[in-house]
Amino acid sequence: MGKLQVFEITLNNNKTVYSPGESVSGILKISTAQPIQCKEIKVNCQGFCGVTSKSNDTDWTEEEQYFSSSVSIADKGTLKDGEHSFPFKFLLPAAAPTSFEGPYGQIIYRVRAFIDTPRFAKDYKIEKPFSMTNTVNLNEIPGIQEPSSSSVTKNFSYMLVKNGTVELKAKTNMRGYIAGEIIKVFAEIENKSEKSTGHVVASLMQKITYNTKKPTNDLRSVAEVEGPGVKGGQKTEWKEQIIVPPLQLSSLTDGNLIQICYYIQVYLKYPEVSLTLPIYIGSVAVDPTQPPPSRTGPPMPAPRNNPTPAPAPSPVAAPAESAPQTLPPRTTPKPAPKPRPRSSYTSPSAPPSDLYPELPGVANYSEEMPKSPLHGSQTPVSPNAFSYAPGLSFKQKPSSLGPSAPPLSSSTIPQDTNQMSSSASLPPNNRSSAYPHGMT
Repeated sequence: MGKLQVFEITLNNNKTVYSPGESVSGILKISTAQPIQCKEIKVNCQGFCGVTSKSNDTDWTEEEQYFSSSVSIADKGTLKDGEHSFPFKFLLPAAAPTSFEGPYGQIIYRVRAFIDTPRFAKDYKIEKPFSMTNTVNLNEIPGIQEPSSSSVTKNFSYMLVKNGTVELKAKTNMRGYIAGEIIKVFAEIENKSEKSTGHVVASLMQKITYNTKKPTNDLRSVAEVEGPGVKGGQKTEWKEQIIVPPLQLSSLTDGNLIQICYYIQVYLKYPEVSLTLPIYIGSVAVDPTQPPPSRTGPPMPAPRNNPTPAPAPSPVAAPAESAPQTLPPRTTPKPAPKPRPRSSYTSPSAPPSDLYPELPGVANYSEEMPKSPLHGSQTPVSPNAFSYAPGLSFKQKPSSLGPSAPPLSSSTIPQDTNQMSSSASLPPNNRSSAYPHGMT
């Protein structure tokens, strides 16, 4: 790398798997053989999704950014020769999808570092990817404990002659599963014809939709079981089980560039009759003892605040002699008050500078960048914030707007409380699979 001998990012505890709301911290190490003139050194933490219509192509046609946060380590100056260590820390957002890698799109999380040099000089950059695992609690989905069921009727024809009908009914024991659980499939086949049907098949299907201008659907069978056919004039009940392998979690929200859904497809090979049973794949199993969430309907409109009409007076008998009613005299309306003259006082756009004491400026480094001491703890940086790494010195920029603003208090930034073990399992890789793929 010429002048630059070492330029790498190291995450604390070599952690590579994180959860939403956790912090990503590490050290940027730089070793130079001779001084390097630079305009800025910064570290960036980014999460985004990219999709394309071409298989295994990273020239994305559509992109969606979840967050991007940068920390400026140093401004314009000279990075002296030797070894330098710069700590950094970022706070991940509370909501972010799980990392994903497929043939037509990816969900990527990474930490990047940049050294911007003056014009006509070589810039340097490096990145360190990490994975994000989200949680899908199946108990929060309405109706998750109910079975997923469907039925279909198909005309059974032979040599273009109608020979009867075949009725297929199927259901699962519930609608949500996690990896390692068993899906119980029940099917009822009634053959109201004289011909025998083909074998009955139940498949666990995964459908991934890449939402480009012309959406691409990647459909594949994850697991499959098969049973015998039904002879003419007979009715058969068929039961089978499917073990759920490790899979990408179901998408619970619409509008994302990558949508993942699952269903059980039950079909007969002959005649061609099939039905689908939608299910969810999550990370928190269904708890039968927990009451399911209620199905929320559309909100009812708020009642109008119309004045309540006064009740009609009940009829009473008129007295024999009643005095004539007199109307109250009309009052002359008061004249409208004259508008008061507006004050000519104008509030200042900024407080006078003499109201604040002189704040200490940032230390200058005389065109040379000092090594920054490595601190044991840093303040997490929000993904929507832009701040400096702690314990570093920067060159004071001249300003005509008065003293610099006071620094932010670290107490306003939330601290992460849950740290995820680095041994957590990574999400499955959908780029290569032993199962067949299909395009619809």
